[in-house]
Amino acid sequence: MRQFVSESNPDKEGLITVSGKDYRYFKQVLRLVPGDMLAVRIPSGELVDTTVAKIDESKKNVVLQLCDSQSSDKTRTGGKNQSSFLNVVEFYLFQFAAKGPKMDLIVRQAAECGVTKIIPVLGEFTQAGSAEKNFRSDRYERIIKEARQQSGSPVATSIEKTVDVDGAIKLWKDISEGKDNCFCCVLYERSEKTKGLHEALSEYKDVKKCAIICGAEGGISPAEIEKFAGEEMVPVHFDTNILRCETAALYGMACVQSAVSEKSVWQQR
Repeated sequence: MRQFVSESNPDKEGLITVSGKDYRYFKQVLRLVPGDMLAVRIPSGELVDTTVAKIDESKKNVVLQLCDSQSSDKTRTGGKNQSSFLNVVEFYLFQFAAKGPKMDLIVRQAAECGVTKIIPVLGEFTQAGSAEKNFRSDRYERIIKEARQQSGSPVATSIEKTVDVDGAIKLWKDISEGKDNCFCCVLYERSEKTKGLHEALSEYKDVKKCAIICGAEGGISPAEIEKFAGEEMVPVHFDTNILRCETAALYGMACVQSAVSEKSVWQQR
């Protein structure tokens, strides 16, 4: 389900005015005309139904009107065919910094998957020219917004400033607060001293926050794996082909989300 992510709430008359880059998005991508319907995600996270009321080409803006501006119960937190799962479990991607185009793709895919936060990490094998030297939050924010609009994700994905391995460990400790319903796995291409994903998850009765740590082009060093493992961040190995870092991130997110989702469903039965 495609949606428009609005940076402003409807005014007292139930109108949302869109201009600037968003106007070009309406004209060049959505190609809507007055009377068309559009789902809009407002800053509160609610999804509202709107109608294109007016397109002013001279002022280069679009006016959207709530379908029922007098009734707040018309808002909906999800969308057609969307599960409430992403509103229950928070996912965090600690991604070792990859080179520009690869990092752009990883950020886009993470936003489409409904990851809460993306945290770039500098490691021993991080290559010269990777994303941390060209970090532009405005660029990543634009990529995230486009991904959410295309996928309909209800999660307001954000990207944090780059940290080193020690910073990543500290940040996860702050996020998890030592609670036993927080699970963190480190995707590792080697099998020694690792667990299978379902084996690792079997030790957790209920998962509310889940972190995935994924390496970049050079992978994660054995010393870094040891450091993560010492902090109860579980090294996990997938018995599959050798994957490029941008493929590994998406594959890992999909596997972990699916496993956590299935675990949650079975526990509710």
